[in-house]
Amino acid sequence: MLTFFLFLEVNVAYKLKSVKANNNVNKRFHFIKSKEEYISKLKTILYDDYFEGVEISQMPFEGLMDEVVSLIKSAHMDYTYCGHSRLFKNKLNINSLDESERLKAVEELKKGIDETHTIGAKEFQFLSRTYDKNKIAEHIAALAKSTRDLCEYAKNFDITVTLEIFDHTIDKCSLLGPIDRVTAFLEQVKDIDNFGFMCDLSHIPMIGETIEENLTPIRDYIKHAHIGNTSIKDKNNVAYGDMHPRFGYEKGENDTAELTIFLQHLKDFGYLKEGGNNFLGFEVRPLPGEDERIVIANAKRCLNKAWRLVH
Repeated sequence: MLTFFLFLEVNVAYKLKSVKANNNVNKRFHFIKSKEEYISKLKTILYDDYFEGVEISQMPFEGLMDEVVSLIKSAHMDYTYCGHSRLFKNKLNINSLDESERLKAVEELKKGIDETHTIGAKEFQFLSRTYDKNKIAEHIAALAKSTRDLCEYAKNFDITVTLEIFDHTIDKCSLLGPIDRVTAFLEQVKDIDNFGFMCDLSHIPMIGETIEENLTPIRDYIKHAHIGNTSIKDKNNVAYGDMHPRFGYEKGENDTAELTIFLQHLKDFGYLKEGGNNFLGFEVRPLPGEDERIVIANAKRCLNKAWRLVH
């Protein structure tokens, strides 16, 4: 039996994308073009009782959030709020060494926390941004300051703030990043009781770490987990970077074996446990020409098989 909240991320369907090595990615991937299409994609998830929740973010179209939340509640599903697009859309850096830019990013994410509260969600997610490789310590200090500000603000609404660990050189080029940076950052924020990390199976190969190296140092601070695949062998491949191709993709890095190891660690840490309700979210998307229903079925089969192998 699955003993966690199984989520499927909705916002990946229209997230901003920048892959330096492949400027044609946006042209070859389908992006949602209307409110009606967004609702249709959402309903694909809401109809499926395999899932217990969805991750949503700032809506791509005006006047859509109320309908989205109403549908999610009608489906008796949980939901969390991802603030990443607020930084991407506005080209803001939450760990900027320019204090005025850093504060703009903080204020923008506070608007996301406001929206999280308005819709009744209890988790707000964000990520670190770009950095000067010669000033890593300074950027970490700036990120810690921003995180403290956000968490203090979120306490007013009983909201948990979760920082997602991304890659640092391939796609998002985020400060956090490698586990040595993560642990240095953690030393500055570990006293914050409404803060935690989101670990992501799809980002670990991009960082160049093993699953054990990536997860063990933050085992007590994991608040959310993502599972997915990535392709990093060929910069000209359409799935290169943070594009989340299906499990078992021929040029991908993650399949049942890697997912099993990831789940085993989370179980050993106590994150996944009998009767638990911690978050485990799929990040998958169809490649050009693939059927989204088959990709979702692929993910469910892979998780079912991996979970059976966990002891």
